Amino acid sequence: MTAGTLELLADAGTATIANALLRHGLRNTVLRGLRPVAADQPPMAGPAYTLRFIPAREDIDSLAGYADNDHLHRLAIEQCPPGHVLVIDSGDSATVASAGDLMIARLQVRGVAGVVTDGGFRDAPAIRGTGLPAYQRLAAPAATPIGLHPVELDGPIGCAGVAVYPGDVIVGDGEGVVVVPARLAAQVAVEAAEATAYEQFVGHEIARGRSLLGLFPATEASRREYRAWITDRGAP
Repeated sequence: MTAGTLELLADAGTATIANALLRHGLRNTVLRGLRPVAADQPPMAGPAYTLRFIPAREDIDSLAGYADNDHLHRLAIEQCPPGHVLVIDSGDSATVASAGDLMIARLQVRGVAGVVTDGGFRDAPAIRGTGLPAYQRLAAPAATPIGLHPVELDGPIGCAGVAVYPGDVIVGDGEGVVVVPARLAAQVAVEAAEATAYEQFVGHEIARGRSLLGLFPATEASRREYRAWITDRGAP
């Protein structure tokens, strides 16, 4: 995964990427109901590293056991590779925290690109202070062992109704999070960048009073106009 591909995806945004993936026949790519913890957090893009939880059980999960150095929840924080996005399958449950501010601060220091859960985080104000892009369903103040038990790192998961495989590219912005299959990432990045540029042309034309008809979606004629517009602006 090249830095250029990740940059193009981050710049394009989730809505444009979702449209590009639809053209490849992929309909279920946007994680449902997730929102950024901080409204002003930067865009996020990176390969997925995954953590899967199942419901906790009282004879196994406790705060004492949580302190073990081989506890998978804490190992996920230490083993998620720099530049990756930690994606947490919490079974769509925000009854307890998927992580807290200290864990997320550790991810930020280690150079991780972001963190996503289909549950919730605790200590949201402090998480905002880390500056790390973070996405959740709802805030979840209760301690993790009350309701969640970690069972697997870096395997296929479901997160917010979408399949996520290790290495898939996770892109987040102010609207939410989208999953790009690794094999399509480079191609979709280029297509999304082109779509973004075309939409800038459309916005320019709308501001001049032009109708959407024959302009958006693109037609052969409007694409010729767009290419001429690009040339006039001196773009390559």
